[in-house]
Amino acid sequence: MNATRQKTLIGIDEVGRGPIAGPVAVGVFVLLDPLAIKLFRGVKDSKQLTEEKREEWFAKILDAQAEGAVDFSVTMKSEAVIDKRGLTYAIKTALNASLKALNVRPADCRVLLDGGLKAPAEYLDQKTIIRGDEKEKVIALASICAKVTRDRFMRKMAKKYIGYGLETNKGYGTDEHYEAIRTLGLLPIHRRRFLVKK
Repeated sequence: MNATRQKTLIGIDEVGRGPIAGPVAVGVFVLLDPLAIKLFRGVKDSKQLTEEKREEWFAKILDAQAEGAVDFSVTMKSEAVIDKRGLTYAIKTALNASLKALNVRPADCRVLLDGGLKAPAEYLDQKTIIRGDEKEKVIALASICAKVTRDRFMRKMAKKYIGYGLETNKGYGTDEHYEAIRTLGLLPIHRRRFLVKK
């Protein structure tokens, strides 16, 4: 076995921690071909990009995935899970599910995670980086995968639940969103745990 074999680089980030409605999402991005990182020169954390730019980068990710250069998985955990078990549990289980979906060998991977995220213990080579989505491209790409996937889901919810502005606020607690709750009532996708104090 070649002991100097380069490890597969993985980036992990979550989105949707703060909204009062909808799921939390965890994206895992895998760089299968190290040279493919050149395809994403200039990529930024999803929060620093417009919705249009995020969609453009996501299209590039899909193209690279089709060529076998990268892979990714996004797992969302619903507001019901968040209300019942808490946000920390929801994020942890979503992260684990995304890793399992990619069928990677922990020993062959180097995992970079944003903020306070942690991979399962069997991923021995892992590093949590504060503001990692701004510092590491693989984390920024995981952020884009998660953000685009969640935003698309919330736009579908906006068509189902009219009048809450979900197509623009994506479930975050804007003034208009709170006013809609007062006027129209709570939706099944609202996080009750987040609204107790309101």
